[in-house]
Amino acid sequence: MSRSAALLVLALTLSACGTSAGGGGEKQEITVWLMKDTATEEFVSKFESEFEKEHSNLDVKIQIQEWNGITQKVTSALASTDPPDVIEVGNTQVAQYVASKGVTDLSDKKAELKGDDWIPGLSEPGAVDGKQFGVPFYAANRVVIYRKDLFEAAQVTPPKTREEWLAATAELDQGEQQGIYLPGQNWYTLSGFVWDEGGDLAKQDGGRWKGSLNTPEALAGMDFYKKLQALGDGPKDSDEAKPQQTDVVAGGKVAQFIAVPGAAKLVEKANPELAGKIGFFPIPGKTADKPGAVFTGGSDLIIPLASSRQEGAYEVVKALAGEKWQVELAKAMNYVPNRKSLAASVGGDPGTAAMAQGAANGHATPNSPNWGAVEARNPIKEFQTAVLTGTDPKTAAAKADEVITQALNSGK
Repeated sequence: MSRSAALLVLALTLSACGTSAGGGGEKQEITVWLMKDTATEEFVSKFESEFEKEHSNLDVKIQIQEWNGITQKVTSALASTDPPDVIEVGNTQVAQYVASKGVTDLSDKKAELKGDDWIPGLSEPGAVDGKQFGVPFYAANRVVIYRKDLFEAAQVTPPKTREEWLAATAELDQGEQQGIYLPGQNWYTLSGFVWDEGGDLAKQDGGRWKGSLNTPEALAGMDFYKKLQALGDGPKDSDEAKPQQTDVVAGGKVAQFIAVPGAAKLVEKANPELAGKIGFFPIPGKTADKPGAVFTGGSDLIIPLASSRQEGAYEVVKALAGEKWQVELAKAMNYVPNRKSLAASVGGDPGTAAMAQGAANGHATPNSPNWGAVEARNPIKEFQTAVLTGTDPKTAAAKADEVITQALNSGK
């Protein structure tokens, strides 16, 4: 083979990268990274098959990634010249990845994707500097998990407002029975109370972040947390994992606790006698017409800017974020769909239904690429313990704000 012929073969080979033979021509291969346990094998297989039937020119390859070490892996992928075409990322991680300048701006697709209907806890962290980079994929948030038999015995019903919640919990907090098991460092729950008061964990002003726990709104949220936490025997200096709160609840002396609905299954597994005795309701808000604010966990979908298959990648994102596959995923995994209008589609499962109601008032942590540095030390937990053990709330809040402010502005 002549040198010129060899070069021609090489050129044709290189131009075919990202494609595979199929049907009457070449199929463009779209690589998608989804995280482990995001979806069942059945969902992945069904999506690939049905999507390819509807898009004969595309060949979808979904690759499952481990959460351990994923931040560095995604960062490296965004910096490469041949990244995967679609990546699932944690909703609070979008800003961090956007800071690398390697994520495609999808603002012009928001209307087509029904962005006005997205739940805020996913859409807000997916937007950076007024541009939409992350497309909401799925959500999960905390609810109140309660013992139906203990509520009935105390002649109380699931409350609709915070004040009703305090009153009901006080009735349930009798003798050895805890009205609620609430560890002192459940900072996600505290965040919801702060948001309900109109506050936040940190705020941005003129391009600089500042911790905002030492504000009337945040302090009011902490005051409510303190009142609620006192109606049980939860530790003041640890979180839900120390000890495992589901093990505590399984002991049979806890009337309610705050967690994602799946925690109820862990309680029932540890104590089968509680099967059928557990119910769910959204975290109550300040008024009966609106559930309490909750931290929205979940994922967004991003498209790496360096992907040479932008149109195909968008078709995958459009499908995964669309009504059909949102409903399928929510039912398969007991998630909340990315749109508020789809909440009714998962109403068959009581835990998921309560979660979906709460998701309408979902929020995310401050949208800073440095938020991970705050969580690494987590001065919010230190603030909670300090207040619950007698420290002046303003003094404790000011100390925590110093740490938050320094972490969010590091590198500036």
